[in-house]
Amino acid sequence: MSYSGRVNLQEQVALAPLTTFRIGGAARYFIRATTEPELLEAVHFARERQIPLFALGGGSNLLVSDAGFPGLVLQMALAGEPRLEPNGDSVLYRVPAGFDWDAFVLSTCDQGLSGVECLAGIPGMVGGSPIQNIGAYGQEVAQTIEEVRVLDLETLRFQALSAAECGFSYRQSLFNSTLRGRYLVTEVTFRFDRRNRPNLTYAELKQAFAGPTDPTPREVYEAVRRIRSRKGMVIDPCAPHPDTRSAGSFFKNPVVAPELFARVAAEAGIEPAAIPHWPAPSGQIKLAAAWIIERAGFPRGFALGPVGISSRHTLALVNRTGEATCADLLRLRDRIVAETTRRFGIPLEQEPVFLG
Repeated sequence: MSYSGRVNLQEQVALAPLTTFRIGGAARYFIRATTEPELLEAVHFARERQIPLFALGGGSNLLVSDAGFPGLVLQMALAGEPRLEPNGDSVLYRVPAGFDWDAFVLSTCDQGLSGVECLAGIPGMVGGSPIQNIGAYGQEVAQTIEEVRVLDLETLRFQALSAAECGFSYRQSLFNSTLRGRYLVTEVTFRFDRRNRPNLTYAELKQAFAGPTDPTPREVYEAVRRIRSRKGMVIDPCAPHPDTRSAGSFFKNPVVAPELFARVAAEAGIEPAAIPHWPAPSGQIKLAAAWIIERAGFPRGFALGPVGISSRHTLALVNRTGEATCADLLRLRDRIVAETTRRFGIPLEQEPVFLG
């Protein structure tokens, strides 16, 4: 099979409007794929011209270079309705990659299924969820993923990868680490146990449902959206706010050895128990990046020209004026990383994908 010209090919398409940051240059070529055959067509187009290919989802975890992208940007808009399949005490939910993530979460909650309700309000598409193993408020999407249907760019064949084969870990999978660039996600299958109840492990959710309550998944969904809205983490196209011109959490929560954790507490001059932290695998400790950033001298509302830190959440870097460039944002990122490294020996790691 080769490129036939049957897909809608565009040139010099601005990428900034397709990202939540509203930052970046243009794509040399652009194709919006809504079916698997269109996906294959786009891949053949890029291969025949020997140009790089980038798969774009909802643009919510992406920072685009001011120079744009010299290859083909393939918008993963594979459409269709989710398919629900009863499976004993469980339910399998097969969802196209182009389906809106929050709409999917809401649909599961409305059916009384628990497993992703704490991931409400996260922008983007279902196909992006396994790539970085999205997580929030005590849940990770890997906990409910059964398998991921992909196009293997080496064999040009569609196949299903089990959850175990996806290599999930904190904000990571084989899709963004060991085999980055090999697969395109076309569908995700989730498994929900009908007997599961919401697990309220996050402090703000515990406060929201204090007392002898047994909230439904829909009630937890609404509570999470309220919490995220207070932090400027819910994008409302009808009521835009500078704090929502961001990619959400810009830095990953660092995982450190106990010895470094003790040094951070000593540097801050406080007891270790007063530092927001959680246990991590192999005896390590996960720290709150927002706490580290604030302690390094970057409070909420900090501004550096047209960019800054959200007035509602320290972890979100924002296009404050709507006119920022990628260079502006990288300048702020580098300043924060340099200072957290100098103060605590912790070089924070960027979470959004960089395209350029």
